[in-house]
Amino acid sequence: MAFSSLRSTSSSVLNRLRLCQRSISAKASSSPKDRDTDRERLMFDSERETADLTSGISRPLSDILKELNKKVPDSLIKFRHEPNGFSIKYIPWHIVNRIMNLHAPEWSGEVRSITYSSDGKSVSVVYRVTIYGTDAEIYRESTGTASVDDPGYGDPVQKAESMAFRRACARFGLGLHLYHEDMS
Repeated sequence: MAFSSLRSTSSSVLNRLRLCQRSISAKASSSPKDRDTDRERLMFDSERETADLTSGISRPLSDILKELNKKVPDSLIKFRHEPNGFSIKYIPWHIVNRIMNLHAPEWSGEVRSITYSSDGKSVSVVYRVTIYGTDAEIYRESTGTASVDDPGYGDPVQKAESMAFRRACARFGLGLHLYHEDMS
């Protein structure tokens, strides 16, 4: 996911580079010295843009984990009201995804298994999140279970996957404070 945005950004940089090169070659009336200076400036600007695009992508795991362990702003936290009257705080999966892209852009996730209960009333998903740092890579897995009969939005597999994804990210520290607030 992070690679596609980098790829599209780097292709736009290459397109601008080609356009600038054409404009430099179109300056036939300018002296060879001016063309060399323009070419050097263009190369310097291009290298600087590329460095800006890729800076901060790869970092040591300790830096990534430090960022993921920070408290998530209250404005990003949602409440779900359970039938038993309890309210549960959670971070929507798309927000977790964005936080992961921001702090650990070289992460990956995959569904490891989907299992229906023997009575067919629930489905469980095992999800793995892997974070790649400059010094190592680590992964965490977690499960999510959803009732097949739940009338809420989305299908049961989607709900279970979302839950498993959020829980796997919590194992890195993302939103972990929500699990401990009730204990204090």
